[in-house]
Amino acid sequence: MSHAAAPAPRRLEAAVERLPLARRFVIARGSRTEAVVVVASITSGAHRGRGEAVPDGRCGETPEGVLAAIAAVKPSIAAGATRGDLQALMAPGAARNAVDCALWDLDAERLGLRAWEIAGLHRLGPAVTAHTVSLGPPDAMARAAAAAAEFPLLKIRLGGHDDEAALAAVRDAAPDATLIVDADGGWTPDVLASRFAACRRAGVVLIEQPLPAGHDAALAGLPRPIPVCADESARTAADLAGLRDRYDAVTIELDKAGGLTAALEMAAEAERLGFGIVVGSRVGSSLGAAPALLLAPRARFVELDGPLLLARDRDPGLAFDGAVVHPAGPELWG
Repeated sequence: MSHAAAPAPRRLEAAVERLPLARRFVIARGSRTEAVVVVASITSGAHRGRGEAVPDGRCGETPEGVLAAIAAVKPSIAAGATRGDLQALMAPGAARNAVDCALWDLDAERLGLRAWEIAGLHRLGPAVTAHTVSLGPPDAMARAAAAAAEFPLLKIRLGGHDDEAALAAVRDAAPDATLIVDADGGWTPDVLASRFAACRRAGVVLIEQPLPAGHDAALAGLPRPIPVCADESARTAADLAGLRDRYDAVTIELDKAGGLTAALEMAAEAERLGFGIVVGSRVGSSLGAAPALLLAPRARFVELDGPLLLARDRDPGLAFDGAVVHPAGPELWG
């Protein structure tokens, strides 16, 4: 009588990494000069899976807290917890994202498949990503937009007192670019009319998170000549039903949702409710952006330029051909 070999023991480890940025990154809530990421690694015999996450201080996440949350599930991972099990074992957020994506990567290597095949996709092709123009004085933003001429889609960070002048300057500097605005919750209800009018004049096609999460009731019933997209207001699939009167689209990030497994569930719920989908990521390396590309075929816009903001990405990393980002090779992820 033959017996199947017992699965190799699994070991979960995690570490904090600090990745310098090519230049200071500024949004309405602050600025930074480095990306602080947490990388989870799960080994099982000769196989290894990795996942990267970016802690979000706005949600009370810290690198130390993410490490502690990952450490708490080490026994469960060692005992064979699956990606499905993980949804109940960990709360949504960066810690679960790192472990979930590591499990996807491990499963792909163990099964000899690509992650996109496991996800049920027939193929995964390249996607056009937006390029981010950091918040700053209008002339500086105009120079940044002009320097990004190879990118047909620009994501303009706003939320300052010169927003209308900045929009006009960017449009003059990049007359042919498609513009997305991300206010990062930096507007107030009393400026919505003037900001929306400035966006119309500049030909903006999407406005992300104009008001702070939890303080966006003013959007309910408001005429929206430009589609408005929930970012921080839409963290998980459970948030979406309550946003239908305020938003036309949702940004899905793996760090918010708590991994690729939850992000795929969120995308399905967004489609069921009639939301457009934007795929985004925080500022991190190609290891963090690679799993999000599995959502790109369902998205109206893709915002995965985080690796391009680093002084040096991982090697190997995602391959960028101007604005076109190609799916990860198995040596990176999945």
